[in-house]
Parts: sequence; C-alpha cells; structure tokens
Amino acid sequence: MNIDIITSSIGTFFALIPILLIVFVFRWIRLMYLNSEEQLKQNEKIIKLLEEIKQQNKK
Repeated sequence: MNIDIITSSIGTFFALIPILLIVFVFRWIRLMYLNSEEQLKQNEKIIKLLEEIKQQNKK
C-alpha cells in the first residue's frame, strides 16, 4: 500500500515536469521581451541625448 502511494507520487512528479518546463520557458521569453522593450526605450533616450550633445557642439 505504501509503495503504491510512492510510485503514484513519483509518476505525478514526472508527469508535471514537462508542464513546469513549459511554464518556465514562457516566463523566460516574457522576461526577455520586457527587457528588450526597456532596452529600446533606453536606446532612444541615449540617441536623443547624443543628438543634443552634437547640436551643442556645433554652436
């Protein structure tokens, strides 16, 4: 009886592994997307600042 509980628990654990992997992969992709959006915003700010510096140096 005790062995049945252990084997069913192990089986359940191994059945959940692919689901957990998929969840972590999608979470990782979402974080990458959010970070890339933030990086784009930062790059735009840097470009604006560089253009301002360039304009100031022309004067």
